[in-house]
Amino acid sequence: MKKYRIMRIFIKSFLLVTGLSILLSSCEKVVEGINENPNNLVQADIDARLLLTGAELANTVANAGHLNRISGMYSGQLIGFQSLYSNIYGYSLSTVESIQDWSRIYVGCIPNARAIREMVPEDLLMVGITKVLEAHAIGTAASLFGDIPYSEIDNPEISDPKFDSQVSVFQAALALLDEAISDMNNADSRKIPEDIYFSGDKTKWIAAANTLKARYYLQMKDYGNAYASAQQGIASYEGNLSFFPQGIEGQVGDKNLLWTLLNGSREGDIGTGNSYLMQLLDPASAVTRNNAKTNEYARFLYSAVIEEPAVTNMGIAGEFEPQELVSYEENQLILAECAARTVDFNTALNYLNDYRAWLNSGGRLNAAFADSAYQYDAYVAADFANGGMENPDGIDDTRALLREIIEERYVSGFGTFIPFNDVRRLRKDDSDLIVPFPLNPGGTQQPQRMPYSDDEITSNENIDADPGIYVVTEVNK
Repeated sequence: MKKYRIMRIFIKSFLLVTGLSILLSSCEKVVEGINENPNNLVQADIDARLLLTGAELANTVANAGHLNRISGMYSGQLIGFQSLYSNIYGYSLSTVESIQDWSRIYVGCIPNARAIREMVPEDLLMVGITKVLEAHAIGTAASLFGDIPYSEIDNPEISDPKFDSQVSVFQAALALLDEAISDMNNADSRKIPEDIYFSGDKTKWIAAANTLKARYYLQMKDYGNAYASAQQGIASYEGNLSFFPQGIEGQVGDKNLLWTLLNGSREGDIGTGNSYLMQLLDPASAVTRNNAKTNEYARFLYSAVIEEPAVTNMGIAGEFEPQELVSYEENQLILAECAARTVDFNTALNYLNDYRAWLNSGGRLNAAFADSAYQYDAYVAADFANGGMENPDGIDDTRALLREIIEERYVSGFGTFIPFNDVRRLRKDDSDLIVPFPLNPGGTQQPQRMPYSDDEITSNENIDADPGIYVVTEVNK
């Protein structure tokens, strides 16, 4: 009997034990006071809530873990300096590297989410939250891998689930998000301490669901629907769906995943170094994006990931620095890009300037860099006209504005899959908008996808081998 099939048979008991063990080992604070329940919830509901944290932690790792770091290396943002990451940086990427994140999606997140819905089907708040989690996880998988198993997964009668098309999975995720929004609109609000993202705040969950819809429409180049969804999406930084590290200072555990990596077995292996991202942010660089209206020095310092173990990372790789998974930054820049494509120049410019005003208030910087220099003055139409500050090569002014928006997405999206997704999305029809980061040493072409998990290849009869990282996925053809 195949390993994959065995896993299904024992999935229910495995999920409960795993969920509890994750909670006890990594999230002690989440369950404080669980027996002091003012709503007198039944035991089944308590168990369902305990599983929720496990699903959310699995989703966090799938979106901010190993494959995310690899996407950063393949997007000109991170550099692999030695050992495993040096090999991957040179595009030597095996199917083994996808095992962990694939498992977090297909074992840790989606089955937990579905088990919760089976346990408390009348609890529309929990049902809605778990549908957003499932849509987030499976949408990430479709984006990274292309065609993936989905419609036949978690079915005890099917040992080898078929691979669905990338577009059909995105469409299924969008439908699930619509269901989630409807469920939560009809749900009673209450606190859910085990919800490590929003503590049960349905308003924030609904906004995050709309931003996810905008993300998937954008990846399918459906810019009109992306714009419509983003208008209902995350409207402030306080609404970000983020992982917030916890625990005792200096102890590896429930901490920022980059910090954990660099303070563990991979110290010295990966960092920003002199990556293209850092060159864009560096005011002294030959390719800097700094100009008379933009000073990126503070963000340059904040974005640095120092690989040396003797250096304490205080910015994006800080021990307690939140890791954004679905954000105001993403939503606002989707609005800006899609407005430029489907509405008009001025509407897009206003969205961009609103975002720059937030940056100019210290947005995204933490206390360690709040006193460092930064400046984000509003752009005007003349800046994007022929010969203007943001259009020295005389292209169409709307294209010049789009180029700036995409570059801002590249910078603001560091630590997420946004840069990797954008370069693949834009390569065919919008190559003039791509941030021109160079190939890594020894490379001849840019990767188009992540490899399937080795465990899936060896356990599912519907796949014999991974097609390779240079095969273009359906939405990017």
